[in-house]
Amino acid sequence: VQLVESGGGSVQPGDSPRLSCSVRGSFDTRYCMGWFRQAPGKERVRVALFSTGTGITVIADAVRGRFTYSRDNATNTQYLNMNDLKPEDTAMYYCAAKQGGCTVRPDVFRYWGQGTQVTVS
Repeated sequence: VQLVESGGGSVQPGDSPRLSCSVRGSFDTRYCMGWFRQAPGKERVRVALFSTGTGITVIADAVRGRFTYSRDNATNTQYLNMNDLKPEDTAMYYCAAKQGGCTVRPDVFRYWGQGTQVTVS
């Protein structure tokens, strides 16, 4: 499985960009996909995760109400829709996937995109 990201870049506060992650390959029926981010000097943290087993999307408290997760099964693409960006959203954003259920622990995710930088200033 390969995850290929696009989007990101330098944006201004209040902007609403969208990150895309194209999934190449397939998973067993039950898997977890989503987005993490890592700011300079900080740990990688969950932003949004979707479980195919439960059909539930979980959004991190820090971005709830501003970010949403979506996916297009026809094109095997997942998205992170970001609204009203703030300077504290500046980070490297990664799409990730794993077999089985979701967890907030990034070390358990086997598949990662290359990362895309989002800088808000």
